[in-house]
Amino acid sequence: MQNLPSAECVWDYPRPPKIERIDWPLRVVHQDQVLAETDQAFRVLETSHPPCYYFPANSVVFACLVPSETRTFCEWKGQARYWHLQTNEQLIEDICWAYPSPRDRRLADHVSFYAGRVDACYVAGERVQPQAGDFYGGWITSWVQGPFKGGPGTRGW
Repeated sequence: MQNLPSAECVWDYPRPPKIERIDWPLRVVHQDQVLAETDQAFRVLETSHPPCYYFPANSVVFACLVPSETRTFCEWKGQARYWHLQTNEQLIEDICWAYPSPRDRRLADHVSFYAGRVDACYVAGERVQPQAGDFYGGWITSWVQGPFKGGPGTRGW
C-alpha cells in the first residue's frame, strides 16, 4: 500500500484537476451493507475541493442501485450520470455518479459516491467527513485541509 499523505491543502491541488491512482483501501457502507469496496481506485485532486474517490465499477454493488435521470456536466471530466440507492425503507436519490465517456479515459468504468448520502465512507480505515453542500462530492480525511469549496469561509461558492 502507498503511504498516506501527512498533510495536504486543497488550495495546493492543481487546476485542471489531477487524477491519481491509489491503492488505499476504500469502502462505502449503508445500513451495514457494503456498497463498494476496493484497494485499486483513483482520486481526483482539484483546487479548493477535497478529493473525490473513484471505484472500479466491478467493485460496486449495483444490485441495490437504480439509474437516475440526473445528469450534470463538468468542464474537466464531461457529462455525469447518477444512481439512486433503493433500501427496504426508502429511495435515497443520486448517491453516486460516473462519467460514461470521460475526457480522461482513466475514469471510464469508475464510480464515485457522496459521503453525505450514505451512512459511512472510509479511506484506509478512516471514516471521512463529507464536503458541505448538495453538489460537491469530496471526502475529507484528517490529512486534507481547507477551507473547502462549498463550505464556510469560501464566499458562498
